[in-house]
Amino acid sequence: MDGDHGHEVTGAMAGGRTKADAANPVQALSRALDLLECIAAAEAGLGLGELGQATGLPPSTVHRLLKSLEQRHYVVHDEDRGRWFIGVQAFSVGGAFLRGRNYAALARPIMRRLMEEAGETVNLAAEDRGEAVFLAQVECRQMMRALSQPGIRVPLHCSGVGKALLSALPAEEAGETLAGGMAVGLTDKTITDPESLLRELAVSRERGYAIDDEEHAIGLRCVAAPIHDEHGRPLAALSVSGPTARIPDDRIAALGAMVARAAAEVTATVGGRPPGG
Repeated sequence: MDGDHGHEVTGAMAGGRTKADAANPVQALSRALDLLECIAAAEAGLGLGELGQATGLPPSTVHRLLKSLEQRHYVVHDEDRGRWFIGVQAFSVGGAFLRGRNYAALARPIMRRLMEEAGETVNLAAEDRGEAVFLAQVECRQMMRALSQPGIRVPLHCSGVGKALLSALPAEEAGETLAGGMAVGLTDKTITDPESLLRELAVSRERGYAIDDEEHAIGLRCVAAPIHDEHGRPLAALSVSGPTARIPDDRIAALGAMVARAAAEVTATVGGRPPGG
């Protein structure tokens, strides 16, 4: 168990800031954000020692920064387990992204209708730093269903939403995006060859939707289509996902048409336009 015992806030730390912090507040802020990002990425929380190892900071510095974050409710400390978790204020600040980019709220009624029509779980995701990040989900009523919590990141090259976002880019730009990182094979079906991926994206671009055929997880299929902004650029992507048993080959085209229509409706609702439109 990794706790905070043995690390007291004394002397120069009593006010929550050291002389070093006062001299270099940007460094202190950067270190606090590093800690926040580490904790956010760990579902089971992190202990003081783990955070020190992850950031390369001494325990006393980690402890002091965590206490400052705790005072502002960005992190919370589970004393029984000696672990730190994301606090409610971090959620509130993160939620401002969705409020500012209100396409998530505008898309939700359309997502609900798509879930009813398709009978499968519907997801909304956007690209961030070379990955697709899930922003919202409307779960289907099936006992077996695909779940992706908001904030979860998936690779672009092997997820339905990621491939939809890539397919909405010009071919050259999509190739440059793929060249920025190695395409890792998560299953035997993952397409990792760049040329094969570009051909797959061309097909997706032509038909209006992308397919993840057990490329991210065995037993799971996703059909996704891009949402465009006012410049015709990919803003986000909608997907329908479910087990392969409920999404056989002969159902993909129908689901693709449903997702493409829903994505076009969201595009119009947020004031976007399709490329060339």
